[in-house]
Amino acid sequence: MSPSLSGKEGSHSKSSDPLSEKRERIRHSASHVMADALRSFYPEVQLAIGPPTDDGFYYDVLLPPGTPQLTLEDLPKIEEKMRQIIKADHKFIYKEIDRKEALELFAKAPFKKQIIEGIPAEEKLSLYSHGGFTDLCEGPHVNSTGEIKAFKLMSVAGAYWRGDEHNAMLQRIYGTAFESQAALDDHLKNLEEALKRDHRKLGKDLELFMFDPVAPASPFFLPKGAIVYNELIKYIRELYKKYGYQEVITPQIFSTDLWKRSGHYDNYIENMYMFEADDREFGVKPMNCPAHAMMYSIRIHSYRELPIRFADFGRLHRFERSGVTHGLTRVRSFAQDDAHIFARPDQVQAEITVFLNQFMETYHMFGFGDIFIRLSLRPEKRTGTDEMWDRAEAALENALKANNLKYAPTPGEGAFYGPKLDFLVKDAIGREWQLGTLQLDYSLPERFNLEYAAEDGSIMRPVVIHRAWLGSIERFLGILIEHLAGAFPVWLSPVQVVLVPIADRHTEYAFKVVSELVEAGVRAEVDDRKERMNLKIRDAQLKKVPYILVVGDKEAEAGTASVRMRTGEDKGAKSVADVKAEIMQMINERK
Repeated sequence: MSPSLSGKEGSHSKSSDPLSEKRERIRHSASHVMADALRSFYPEVQLAIGPPTDDGFYYDVLLPPGTPQLTLEDLPKIEEKMRQIIKADHKFIYKEIDRKEALELFAKAPFKKQIIEGIPAEEKLSLYSHGGFTDLCEGPHVNSTGEIKAFKLMSVAGAYWRGDEHNAMLQRIYGTAFESQAALDDHLKNLEEALKRDHRKLGKDLELFMFDPVAPASPFFLPKGAIVYNELIKYIRELYKKYGYQEVITPQIFSTDLWKRSGHYDNYIENMYMFEADDREFGVKPMNCPAHAMMYSIRIHSYRELPIRFADFGRLHRFERSGVTHGLTRVRSFAQDDAHIFARPDQVQAEITVFLNQFMETYHMFGFGDIFIRLSLRPEKRTGTDEMWDRAEAALENALKANNLKYAPTPGEGAFYGPKLDFLVKDAIGREWQLGTLQLDYSLPERFNLEYAAEDGSIMRPVVIHRAWLGSIERFLGILIEHLAGAFPVWLSPVQVVLVPIADRHTEYAFKVVSELVEAGVRAEVDDRKERMNLKIRDAQLKKVPYILVVGDKEAEAGTASVRMRTGEDKGAKSVADVKAEIMQMINERK
């Protein structure tokens, strides 16, 4: 019997969806089978954790000293051994075990021993066995290995034990499993499509952004990327004017005194960059709320002034471990369309409703039609009293019900200062992403002694609403790139029009057209390279330029342009005035 551990640490959250539960059982069971197969090739391998995930499963392992690291070439032989184990249809057998017995069983398994020692004494321990393999695991699993109908091992990567770079570097073998071959085939097809849409690849191909080890997990936005970034901010600023926000600018570095007062020092410091200067400790801001509280607190406000809405695009910095950073979607340096609303208690419901309506309108404009709301409730580590949390959670739930919106309560997932609404959207290929957020906070006003004078002259506490439509602009942009496969709408495209002269003699006319377009506010340029016309058109399509205008003798004489779209559609010759009007309409209406 070969003991290992897959449950407890790294375990997948339970789902109420029957298909998701079935897949979780299949994937968890497949991770055991993979570990069993691996041990048949490497009897001395040290197995760490092997949980199911949203997309499949993995197992973290440490090969014996002197053994070559696993590569993609090793996966087929492991898959073949897994098929043999699955075909044998071994039963998964559950057994409870006491702590002393578990420590004896895992005495030569250091990773598992560490986890066992970290599990509270009152929690039960259990084994799952199949064939000659035993795993210390809480489950759940399928009845037998034969129920694993379709699987595939996907990749091998490095992973620090417990995500800590100071610990041993393990190898993580990723796989996926489904209830049928058809479901697996669909998943693999989606992965292939996702690879084409990978924002890291498209960001490089379209010259939008770059990364460099000199600034780990912190993007450099190139000129074209900066255009897209600033257009997103411009759009949000228009909403700020419409909905009564005041934009502010706040420092990036604050004394520890502020972070202790806000609660970040006790509840968030592991995610912050701290340093000493002038014999004092400082922290780079990971969020804007304490600074906005300071600005509100400069005087007592009248009830007539509320709600006060402070908006801030300031840079934020959070220490994300290198193992979880990923392109633009998980970075250490970013900005948010971040705002804090200081409202009277009687204004909270109306403010939440306005936010919900604007959120839905914004995301539908970007083409995200499938939106799911998660009500994230109080975490174990939090500030404020239970009474504050009761009020905040009830306010959010009442607002959702009043607006007839479906939602799922999620215990333990709130921010340390208040419950929140997390908005999850599905992209063009069905992947789910968490983007915008709204958080209700009764604690911050207490910590910063924020007040307003009520109508009867009494002094009251406001409520703080933390909210962001897009969330992290970097993250939103990365997801939007993948959702659109890099083909931005005209208003967001860094280059909206490319003029392609058929021959050198048409270049002058091409620049004349470009000048007219640029004067109207269109981002247009001429491709005057000494290349064939068809190659230039193809290059513009690959660069996802919405409009490609081809000009030759007839066009120069008639004041027209032959209009091609990046999709390959040929719209024929149009007057420059008509093309300009069409493009300007697409830009102004953000179609």
